[in-house]
Amino acid sequence: MRILFIHSDYMEYEVKEKTKDAQPIADEQKQGRMEDALVCFISAEEMDEKNISETSRLAVKEIEDVAKTVKTKQIVVYPYAHLSPSLARAESAREVFGHIVSTLRDSGYDVLASPFGYYKSFKISCKGHPLSELSREIEVVAAKKEEISEAVKAEEKLVSEWFILEPSGNLSPLTIENGKVSGFNFKGYDNLRKFTAYEMEKIREVKEEPVHIRLMKDLELVDYEPGSDPGNFRYYPKGRLIKSLLEELTTRRIVEYGGMEIESPIMYDFEHPALKNYLHRFPARQYVIETPNKKTFLRFSACFGQFLIAHDMTISYKQMPMRLYELTHYSFRAEQRGELAGLRRLRTFTMPDCHAFCATLDQAKDEMLVRFDLACSLLLDMGFAMPEDLEIGMRVTKEFWKTDKDYVLKFAKRWKKPFLLEIWDRQFFYYMMKYELNFVDAGGKAAALTTDQIDTENAKRFDIAYVDAEGKRRHPFILHLSPPGAIERDIYALLEKAYIEHKAGKVPSLPIWLSPTQVRLIPVSSEQVEYCDNLIAEFDGIRVDLDDTNDSLNKKIRKAEKEWIPYIAVIGKNEIQTKKINVRIRKNKVQKDMTIDELKKRIHDETQGRPFRQLSLPKHVSLRPFFRG
Repeated sequence: MRILFIHSDYMEYEVKEKTKDAQPIADEQKQGRMEDALVCFISAEEMDEKNISETSRLAVKEIEDVAKTVKTKQIVVYPYAHLSPSLARAESAREVFGHIVSTLRDSGYDVLASPFGYYKSFKISCKGHPLSELSREIEVVAAKKEEISEAVKAEEKLVSEWFILEPSGNLSPLTIENGKVSGFNFKGYDNLRKFTAYEMEKIREVKEEPVHIRLMKDLELVDYEPGSDPGNFRYYPKGRLIKSLLEELTTRRIVEYGGMEIESPIMYDFEHPALKNYLHRFPARQYVIETPNKKTFLRFSACFGQFLIAHDMTISYKQMPMRLYELTHYSFRAEQRGELAGLRRLRTFTMPDCHAFCATLDQAKDEMLVRFDLACSLLLDMGFAMPEDLEIGMRVTKEFWKTDKDYVLKFAKRWKKPFLLEIWDRQFFYYMMKYELNFVDAGGKAAALTTDQIDTENAKRFDIAYVDAEGKRRHPFILHLSPPGAIERDIYALLEKAYIEHKAGKVPSLPIWLSPTQVRLIPVSSEQVEYCDNLIAEFDGIRVDLDDTNDSLNKKIRKAEKEWIPYIAVIGKNEIQTKKINVRIRKNKVQKDMTIDELKKRIHDETQGRPFRQLSLPKHVSLRPFFRG
């Protein structure tokens, strides 16, 4: 089943003619109107016929959740066949709609039920707030044994102690009740408070659509792919450009740090002894696939490929720490449907994964601090304020805390603000210690970007060894670093950050090095189009396009502003004569006359050290299609 929700000022319909599936209706059903209503356009699908009652129950739950969010008791149920290519039979669909309408009415909702099997005209006025347009897919899956790792089961039962650790070394024990955290004064640390509550409650289900989903669609960056599994996305040219630049910067920095880039398969043998054992030590749900030859799983990180390569290598202590790196296109995790949330939590993602193989625990701890600085520098260059935009969550075993308290404190001193510390009574997973750099979004949800871990098990599990100074064969410690986390999450966080800044009175924008168009040339009239066209060649190393459409000057400027273009250059007769262009600077809302060289220098200074790619769309705006209709 698919549902499109519109929170409306009003919705009205009028029956025009029957379809072959129409049944007789009373005159009063031939037209209807409801104000301040949640309109539910619903397509009942073929798969819904397998369990009509359960599908109906789940649909009602979704409708009630959205109705509570937008605070209305008025609901329009509108059969709408155009949301799906695979529709249920008419009699089944009628049964589904009957269940939904009657259950909602029994629950106290005022329901206007549009008749099934008729062509109708309708008028609707959408309220236009961030939650006024939502969509949902409902699927009842036949009972099937899910492959759940022992680590996932352990995580669900995990009992731990929570603290706030300050740079001074002060440790404040925490408790939580009804979502409110006690034990630390969070004044001045509002995001840390939200992050702490989110982590301690361990509620990952998403009730409200994150704001970045609307932004990624409006900017024509990313969208859902209805032809794939939920949690998979399509990238339009501008979104692909941003993603590729983030990937390139990440790879460049890790290679500079010493990561040796490799490539490995995305599919592995489920029955491979070391791999199967590792699956049960990693807290993630797998995609399991039966091939013609064997049972396999899709990787959820680059660990498998790198560990199997390291197993076959000859390594000396003199070469350590040894670093392997892969940017995985792609990694897969079978996240639960209620946890999926746009680019924040998805099922298929791009994960930069760099493992360091260290001879001793002391070497591993020193190396982790080097990698922490690398991650902070990378995120800063991506466009995040450090440490203002992020929060640290660190998890350690009680034994590690007992022996390495001073080492943990080094992170707090580097971070220069308090962070969340979780202490386990024993080692649940393959690591004894890990940290994450987390972003808290506009909805108060948190997502880990950077993560690194001290792995004490997998070298032995995969029989990875090095030769020490005495010629003995030993197993190393392994560090698992993803400096920026999943690339998709970086895009999510940058969009959410822009929205948060917008709510604070700033102009929403992307970092200039990531802006799909960095300069938009706008001629005052058609007479300046040729001049502007020739001008583009002077902007070497800058993404410049030209609005050569027949729109008015004001409309062209508004269009550029809606695209978040950082520099809008308006060119008329005067600009051609003076050899200066009138530039609207998005960041500080000012207009300034500049020469081409002045504008070029400004942009090159702002993007120094970041990779560059050409425009991903035609340079003439008139030649561009609309990707979202």
